[in-house]
Amino acid sequence: MIRKLKSGEYRLYSRKKDPKTGRRRNLGTFSSRAAAEKHERAVQFFKRH
Repeated sequence: MIRKLKSGEYRLYSRKKDPKTGRRRNLGTFSSRAAAEKHERAVQFFKRH
């Protein structure tokens, strides 16, 4: 899940909420949406292997 920040950067959040905090876990901040999407695919690949 990618959200645009007020600073213009994009942050990758986990899809599920963290039960401990009730918020989504931050999985990295990127300068471009393409970079965030690329990392999101890498995260999904890692989760399945």
